[in-house]
Amino acid sequence: MKVRLKQLMMLVVLLLLFTPFSFGKPVTYVIDPNHTFPAFEADHMGGLSLWRGKINSTSGEIILDKKNKTGSVSVVMEMDSIDFGHDGMNKKVKSDDMFDVEEFPQARYEGKLINFQDGSPTKVEGELTLHGITKKVDLEIKAFKCRLHPFKLKQVCGADIRGNIMRDDFGISYAKMMGFKMDVALRIGVEAIKK
Repeated sequence: MKVRLKQLMMLVVLLLLFTPFSFGKPVTYVIDPNHTFPAFEADHMGGLSLWRGKINSTSGEIILDKKNKTGSVSVVMEMDSIDFGHDGMNKKVKSDDMFDVEEFPQARYEGKLINFQDGSPTKVEGELTLHGITKKVDLEIKAFKCRLHPFKLKQVCGADIRGNIMRDDFGISYAKMMGFKMDVALRIGVEAIKK
């Protein structure tokens, strides 16, 4: 038992020593759908409360070149997986009153990683396509970390990302005339595994 544990620890040490994080070449990471959930907060009735929800199904990739301080992100969100934790609300937002998931089944975000500090990006400049409309949406990276995944023995990167959009910019103006605020706070947790 002790010999196996020592062998495993030695393997981990060797992987850490001899698995470079970049070598100056871009590294592709595949979005982990089990650990990536674009979440959001939206107004209910003009400040009465906040509704919180998330997108449960995502895919995509992140390309990272730490040495040259560049990178990109491409994420596809399946809008039929939108989840407020309330069946009635889920049905409403999927209808043609709001997201119209039959007509627009996916949302997409494409961006460039910028403003690297200590080898990590702090912002994303990009575009969000939602409800068939594409708009510039920049995001702030509050935390970013890469490390060896202890179970998969591959590099994994994760981030806590924030941003804001106006939903009526994307043609989703349901209840605006009743005083509902249009601003939506984005709170995105993402993890991606080296390809």
